[in-house]
Amino acid sequence: MIDPAVLQLCRAISEAGGRALLVGGWVRDLLRGSPKSDYDLEIYHLEPEALRRLLERYGAVNAVGAAYTVFKVRLRTGPDSLTIDVALPRRESKIGRGHRAFVVTGDPSMTFAEAARRRDFTVNAVLYDPLTAELIDPYHGAEDLKNGVLRVVDPVTFVEDSLRVLRAMQLSSRLGLMIDPATVAICREVDLHDLPAERIWGEVEKWLLLSDQPSVGLRSARELGITGQLWPEVEQLDLTKLAQALDDAVDLIAPLDYPRRVTVMLATLCRNFLLGSQAVERFLDRLNIHTLDHYQVRKQILAIVDHRHLPLEWGLAAISDGHYRRLALQVEPGLLASVEYASSPDQRPLVDLFRERARQLGILISAPPPILKGRHLLALGLSPGTQIGEITRAVYQLQLDDRVQSLEQAITSARLLIK
Repeated sequence: MIDPAVLQLCRAISEAGGRALLVGGWVRDLLRGSPKSDYDLEIYHLEPEALRRLLERYGAVNAVGAAYTVFKVRLRTGPDSLTIDVALPRRESKIGRGHRAFVVTGDPSMTFAEAARRRDFTVNAVLYDPLTAELIDPYHGAEDLKNGVLRVVDPVTFVEDSLRVLRAMQLSSRLGLMIDPATVAICREVDLHDLPAERIWGEVEKWLLLSDQPSVGLRSARELGITGQLWPEVEQLDLTKLAQALDDAVDLIAPLDYPRRVTVMLATLCRNFLLGSQAVERFLDRLNIHTLDHYQVRKQILAIVDHRHLPLEWGLAAISDGHYRRLALQVEPGLLASVEYASSPDQRPLVDLFRERARQLGILISAPPPILKGRHLLALGLSPGTQIGEITRAVYQLQLDDRVQSLEQAITSARLLIK
């Protein structure tokens, strides 16, 4: 289950007098029966400089945090490479307000219990020795995971980092865990207004894209006070219907690329905000969502919300092909259909008719490209200027209505417009 290059590094650390333990998500996933390949090693009994020299023998090393010695190591594994995180146990001291106001230092002499105490939840505070298969569990995280419970490790240190409240939301959703009542009470007392939009989005992204049932995270967000503090638009909604819509949307986004998956999930979440587009804009501002991978996520979400009723209204109506094509200039009909399919379970036959019509017209992703280009008009003798744009736009409107279907027809129409 463990990459041979990782085991080789752990043996070298052991031979140098240290001890390398796997920590965090890998151990948690191991206990759940599905270990991943994201390795985080915590190194005990080896000083920082000695550790770095050793790591450099096995691959390229990038020091991420000089103060507390975190290294990203690209291990050589034959023709391929594997990047892992290697860190010393850390001591943290709170020095001010905010989730980043810490002084952090590496200390390889810490005990396992001391090092694990700084972690957020017991299920993330379990350590695993890859050489001996020993499980080190000072806070009974394995038992909590088995019982389906998410519990804080230390109430005193937990509240020093407000981001952990959002981590409770997304972990409960991703792992299907019930949040311990005492943990809920602790989270509800934490002020979340110091969190920057980027960090909030990091947890929301995991919640919406990595959960089989994001409805769990939605209910946790209200229970933990997240919606009350950060998302009043969500707080006002009927969560029963929204929860089911989010779960249904998960089944629809699998074939989509990353930015479109984000678009469908956020549009489903925002679809019924009481103040419409204005509320959606404010919500997306708090997540700092604009473009992702050069895709206009915000623009699409707003367009989906603005046009959300059309799949139901157009499903059985005699709507022209031109109307469908013009709609595709404003929003991706395929994404619009997915959001409505998830959000309107009683009207899915109408959504299917809308989607099928868009598929037949070849516009699930975008409207057809213009046949007539500016170069064609230049070839007809027109000089560069505003007339080029006016004529190409006019001919494109004819194309959307099927009155122009070929370049020959487009040029004929252009000539008529020129005259």
